[in-house]
Amino acid sequence: MTANPDGPPLGVAVLGHAFMGKAHSNAWRNVSAFYPGGPAVAQRVLAGRDPHSVAADAGRYGWAEGSTDWRAVLERDDVQIVDICTPGHLHAELAVAALEAGKHVIVEKPLANSVAEAETMAAAARTARASGVQAMVGFNYRRVPALALARQLIAEGRIGTVRQVRIAYLQDWLADDTAPMTWRLRQETAGSGALGDLASHAVDQIHFLLGARVTSVSATLNTFVDTRQGPDGPEPVTVDDAAWATLRLDSGAVASLEVTRMATGRKNALRIEVYGSGGNLSFDLERLNELHYYDAGAPPGLAGAARILVTEQSHPYLQAWWPPGHVLGWDHTFTSQAADFLAAVAAGSAPSPGFEDGLAVQKVLDAMVRSAAQEGTAVVLAEPGTPHDLSATGATDAS
Repeated sequence: MTANPDGPPLGVAVLGHAFMGKAHSNAWRNVSAFYPGGPAVAQRVLAGRDPHSVAADAGRYGWAEGSTDWRAVLERDDVQIVDICTPGHLHAELAVAALEAGKHVIVEKPLANSVAEAETMAAAARTARASGVQAMVGFNYRRVPALALARQLIAEGRIGTVRQVRIAYLQDWLADDTAPMTWRLRQETAGSGALGDLASHAVDQIHFLLGARVTSVSATLNTFVDTRQGPDGPEPVTVDDAAWATLRLDSGAVASLEVTRMATGRKNALRIEVYGSGGNLSFDLERLNELHYYDAGAPPGLAGAARILVTEQSHPYLQAWWPPGHVLGWDHTFTSQAADFLAAVAAGSAPSPGFEDGLAVQKVLDAMVRSAAQEGTAVVLAEPGTPHDLSATGATDAS
């Protein structure tokens, strides 16, 4: 089921209207304006549980209407794309039902709360793809121009053979012991804490940047505040606040990973350092328009990391946006993500990252949990050199 760029608009429904629903709504509202070559879209319906709040948000975010019945949304002939932005425990049910209804599907990361759910979703996506129905998982940081450029430089051999990766995703919104209970702190709804919320992005970036697969994991998890105030009194926190891991890759590289929502003073710092035999690259999401590149081949007297302002028209995704030096923001990544998805739908090709990529991440997260339960004993996912199928991870023609 491909889409004709000159045909009628593709109707979109977003399920979930909180933080991610707002971000994705912004993307669907803007994608045709900044990526006019793709299929046109129409914002048909925003779905949620509370009729008053979903109706208000639908009007605010540009949707034609709100709904509290997601099953009825899937039955609509004027909806061709379903974008799932709900808590993780709902992902599998909603995504499988949408794919079986013949809808193209985007699911916000992480793909699921468990490997079993992710495997079910990946199988449903494979079946749907045979009928031309596409599915993608929303790892929006693949659409950060600086990270897309980093991937290109690594693939071109600009830093030689990659040996080490350091990746840390640091936030502080739970550093206050009195911060209240939320669904993200309950295992039954979130699946995990910083692990699924932040480590999923970190692991996907390792896959994306290096095109490598994790073969073994040694990890530690920790919950610093084990009780939070809920609506009916104190509740136990049943997920992790922070996680650390050493990851061995089939490329021979080794990655160190740290994620936390307790790093006082760090608001949204995804920090990535990639060290190769011929140089290094470094990035910080809090300065997302910058990539630092060190060329080990430079004369000793001139050696030093170059700061690249990734806003040139030749850089990934920038053709759709502003003149050089006019920086992009976090929200732009979702618009570019929507454009990549629409380009794949129009071409009848599998979008990237697909559900198989989401499953690969979920297996690493699961291995981290199992390793931590064994006091950090290494958990083997695959032997080095084992064939693997990570989908093509470059920007599409929409970039």
